[in-house]
Amino acid sequence: MEQPKELVFIPGPGVGHLVSAVEIGRLIVSRHQNLSITYLLIDIHPNDKSLDTYTQSLPSSATSRLRFTKIQRAETELSPELDSKPLAVLAILLFDSHKPYVREAVLEIIESESSQVVGIIVDMFCVNMMDVADEFKIPSYVFFTSSAGFLALMLQAQVITEEFKQDITEFDMDKELLIPGFLKPVPAKVLPTVMLDKNGGVDMVVSTARRIRGSNGIMVNTFLELETNAIKSLSSDDKIPPVFPVGPVISLEQNLGDNGGILRWLDNQPASSVVFLCFGSLGSFNREQVKEIAVALERTGYRFLWSLRKRPKEGSVESPSDYENLEEVLPQGFLERTSGVGKVIGWAPQLAVLSHPAVGGFVSHCGWNSTLESLWFGVPMATWPMYSLMRKQCVDPTVIRRPIC
Repeated sequence: MEQPKELVFIPGPGVGHLVSAVEIGRLIVSRHQNLSITYLLIDIHPNDKSLDTYTQSLPSSATSRLRFTKIQRAETELSPELDSKPLAVLAILLFDSHKPYVREAVLEIIESESSQVVGIIVDMFCVNMMDVADEFKIPSYVFFTSSAGFLALMLQAQVITEEFKQDITEFDMDKELLIPGFLKPVPAKVLPTVMLDKNGGVDMVVSTARRIRGSNGIMVNTFLELETNAIKSLSSDDKIPPVFPVGPVISLEQNLGDNGGILRWLDNQPASSVVFLCFGSLGSFNREQVKEIAVALERTGYRFLWSLRKRPKEGSVESPSDYENLEEVLPQGFLERTSGVGKVIGWAPQLAVLSHPAVGGFVSHCGWNSTLESLWFGVPMATWPMYSLMRKQCVDPTVIRRPIC
């Protein structure tokens, strides 16, 4: 009898990365009956229970031949001089500090001899974990949880830096860059903030792109009809590992309950009448911004469902949390005046909300998971590209001066 085979999957930071990692894992094992997957979960947010909540909510049918192992938290204290580094740099440093524990977990799986480890899949933010795969002479693959266009941009940033010997951070901001796979030139001023950051940001992008090129293959959560030019360009470049568009990878079986009666409230709204405002697992605003948004929503008179979360302390890698008392941050009387048309909530079951017939619009931070989900359910988006791990928080309160709906 053939020995069972196993993949080791190291998801990236946050539940958003874990959800897509689990879904692609389910797809893989459904096509290979002799294969199982072990997920090594690295939690860099000590007070965030979202990873546990998500894995515990998965139905048993979804976890057949999928196993979850939490990696011991590294006792790492980042030095004060790192406070000015971009969030992505800090996240990667924290992830890298867990490499010895990942190595121990992989070695334990290998030595168990219950199955043969045939590959290690790393998230785009965990590419340095490929060192573990190299040590054990195991093929490594990248699961790129953003778009093919962004992958092309990262790889070209490496080419510009290492082959052309040019410093992106010194470019004239009106300089137009030719990116393979992009139909039009891109002005430097619209590049992700981290690519223009001299303080470790651009170095992190370039080193990540270099590691991606050293993998055995790249799975991208996208599909040909959505990003035709980018995928064809990446696939035709012999200096890039094989690229596999495996998307759209989204979870359609979340069983997270109806926190706060959200879905019941939507059931009582007319079809396509509600604007849904939700800004991802890291989305948050300062108090002035919250009040500006509230004023805008009230003036429009439109029905709304607003996922409002409390911003963590400046420089913290913690995730936003729910407010204990919404009235402390919203304009006085706002909740009473809008009670007939709006609902302000904390964490949102986004997939369930977007799939609800009452939702007719989505104000989104443009995270790739959110974009794919809005496309899947056919909900029009009002795009508010405020952040990602590859950007700094970039919503300035002076920008929000008119209604957004």
